[in-house]
Amino acid sequence: MQKRRVYAGMVAIVWMVFASCSSNNGKKAIYDTPQQGTIRISVDESFKPVIEEELKVYHSTYPNSNIVVSYKPEVDCFRDLQSDSTRMIITARGLNDNELAWYKQQLQFKPTWDVVAYDAVAVITNIHSKDSVFTIQQLQDILAGKTPITAVMDGKNATSTVRFLQDSVLKGAAFGKNVVASGSSQEVIDIVSKTEDAIGFVGLSWVGDSYDPVQQANLKRIRLGLVECVKCPEKGAFAKPSQATITYSQYPLARPLYYILKESATGLGTGFANFMSLERGQLIFKSSFLAPAKMGFLKRTSNIKSAD
Repeated sequence: MQKRRVYAGMVAIVWMVFASCSSNNGKKAIYDTPQQGTIRISVDESFKPVIEEELKVYHSTYPNSNIVVSYKPEVDCFRDLQSDSTRMIITARGLNDNELAWYKQQLQFKPTWDVVAYDAVAVITNIHSKDSVFTIQQLQDILAGKTPITAVMDGKNATSTVRFLQDSVLKGAAFGKNVVASGSSQEVIDIVSKTEDAIGFVGLSWVGDSYDPVQQANLKRIRLGLVECVKCPEKGAFAKPSQATITYSQYPLARPLYYILKESATGLGTGFANFMSLERGQLIFKSSFLAPAKMGFLKRTSNIKSAD
């Protein structure tokens, strides 16, 4: 009789522990998988057009998945990654050693990150601008304020475009007073389209898709600038930003597109990261005129001789 009471008490305790773990204020705990559930991610605003396409196909393929996305400057994406609510960010850089060490200390595991595509910072000018061909030195002079041309960007201190231009073009030097900030990439396009002596800088996915109706309309108001090719074998070569010039390292303002995933188990974030890295996701990057990083889709010509 005593043994039965002890057994019944143990069963009750196990049931209460299970109930407390699987409920919170009467709600059952919900776990996501690679094909279903809800997570939040933050994405650099300059990648919005292509990530919208990736999410559209992913959600249609897995209707029980719900990836809630926020588009914002790069620095805000990294701030979001530190919070519990954000599972993944998509930016133009990965994590440095100090950030990896901090996350390992806080989470007891390191986030995973990888390059899934290559984008570019496109130089845009007004359709009536007298000059749309630039050397690297000319871009340096404009960004440093030595050339009195208004330079418009999608933010002044916090975006991946700003960081890339300061690091890769200005080599860490400060921007000139002629550099002005706008609220978004679309605003950069709008300002440049109305200002003949302005130059703008936006992500290629905003102006590189010649089949998108919105981008087609924008390309009638602006012009894509040509930038000096510093790696081309011939001197004096210039290139527009495109999938081909990024792939063959002809356009000098190319940059990677990273995902950074904070997930210790195989969940919805892993599913979306794998999707972007595999064939369907890579084809979306290709059809959006970015350069896929994981798969090559180059056309090769060959001659097949029939056997006699």
